[in-house]
Amino acid sequence: VQLVESGGGMVQPGGSLRLSCAASGFTFSSYFMGWVRQAPGKGPEWVSFISTGGGNTYYADAVKGRFTISRDNAKSTLYLQMNSLRPEDTALYHCARYPRDWVRLKKYDYWGQGTQVTVSS
Repeated sequence: VQLVESGGGMVQPGGSLRLSCAASGFTFSSYFMGWVRQAPGKGPEWVSFISTGGGNTYYADAVKGRFTISRDNAKSTLYLQMNSLRPEDTALYHCARYPRDWVRLKKYDYWGQGTQVTVSS
């Protein structure tokens, strides 16, 4: 299993970024996929996940209405569109794989190395 994130960077408050996660080594379309972030000095925080076909999406209250998760199963790629970014969104963002039986627990079995998002003026 390999999950490789990209698209992070530094942006001013109110700005936007689009993260991507290229997946390989497993049948991407068979798994819920999601994003987890970790701010400096804090534990991992669940951000969002998406069902296998993309028809159902779920968000943490902190990002609801600002972030949009999507997936392209033909390309084995997961996305996170982040709008109206705030300084408190600053974190390392990881793509994660969620086995079906673990989804309700928001428990993942693999995550990638992450891509850094910094929101600062």
